[in-house]
Amino acid sequence: MVYSKQKLHEEKVFKDPVHRYIHVRDQVIWDLIGTKEFQRLRRIRQLGTTYLTFHGAEHSRFNHSLGVYEIIRRITDDVFANRPEWNENERLLSLCAALLHDLGHGPFSHSFEKVFELDHEAFTQAIILGETEVNEVLRRVSPTFPQNVSDVIAKTYENKQVISLISSQIDADRMDYLQRDAYFTGVSYGHFDMERILRVLRPREDQVVIKSSGMHAVEDYIMSRYQMYWQVYFHPVTRSSEVILTKILHRAKELSENNYTFAYEPYHFLSIFKGAVTLKDYVKLDESIILYYFQMWEEEEDPILRDLCRRFMNRNLFKYVEFDPSKEYKKLNELEKLFEQAGLNPDYYLVVDSSSDLPYDFYRPGEEEERLPIHLMMPNGELKELSRQSDIVDAISGKRRTDHKLYFPKDCILDDSSHKEVKAKIKSILSLE
Repeated sequence: MVYSKQKLHEEKVFKDPVHRYIHVRDQVIWDLIGTKEFQRLRRIRQLGTTYLTFHGAEHSRFNHSLGVYEIIRRITDDVFANRPEWNENERLLSLCAALLHDLGHGPFSHSFEKVFELDHEAFTQAIILGETEVNEVLRRVSPTFPQNVSDVIAKTYENKQVISLISSQIDADRMDYLQRDAYFTGVSYGHFDMERILRVLRPREDQVVIKSSGMHAVEDYIMSRYQMYWQVYFHPVTRSSEVILTKILHRAKELSENNYTFAYEPYHFLSIFKGAVTLKDYVKLDESIILYYFQMWEEEEDPILRDLCRRFMNRNLFKYVEFDPSKEYKKLNELEKLFEQAGLNPDYYLVVDSSSDLPYDFYRPGEEEERLPIHLMMPNGELKELSRQSDIVDAISGKRRTDHKLYFPKDCILDDSSHKEVKAKIKSILSLE
């Protein structure tokens, strides 16, 4: 039998807390799950450092990737099956792209990317197209299949309908992570009626649309996303742990560039520090490796690296105050000088962190980035953009919310065994008294 059509002798299932079961019948999908590049995702948390805020948030990119696959499987096998607007030949491509869409995430994903100027989507494509077990499986389907999967993830594939299933303002990726992250963090915000949304999804030309009767379920989904961003993803304590994580990586990189002799040489980081990371080096990195080095660096001679690692590993995080950089830049300049006088390097111990989110938006002519809207299909077949029909969505469309906080080691400031007068000024400015 042709490999792309080959089925397992018996269906495999993964028990899942969000979708109850993940069903696998295709040999291709089963083989991809078994590759070392996909198994690596078990060792990368879905929510990075969020486990230091919500202790249940230990779930992995592996969990999430299976969840996205399962949603796409249900859409293609149940909702879209036998509909003339859907090309059944795109089914396996959609399933593979869903399963592999996060393949290139690194340890503590976004913080890691920022420090070393890496792009997880570029690495996802590199794994799919490079000399990997994943590529070997995909090439068994056809010589062009790896490129097609890569194009879907890169949003350049010719069939925009397939892309919108995996990457749009209401896609399988978001529908899984909102529910999964809500479940593992223990919050109630991320829940919405996914069953209803799946029932009203319809394939149309080059996009996926929603029957107008499902508008209220979509409103609920968008508000759930809004709440999850501000209550979970942008939680100030999580941001504090990310600030420290980022500063550890910056410090290690700076020390390496200055030929510092590490007691525990960071072999896994060397090519990254030099900006010459190879795919082979990259896929060896996971969070167990990072945490090993952080634990070792708790004993380093460099006081900044040692202190930051101890803070991260023992959850002695920075405190924060509200901060408006557009109005309080003079205060920040003064604090930087005082921190230096107090023996605290402001580059590592005084950090402004900003979070920003746009819960729903749509393309406006003349803007650089095209944001495809959610379209409702009216009873007569006409398509209408969601915010034109929903007062709730209209109220938040195009409205970006931004939050700024100033992070610092409060314990060091309150310790007046040294630099007492300087620290008194810092306490006064930060209103710590």
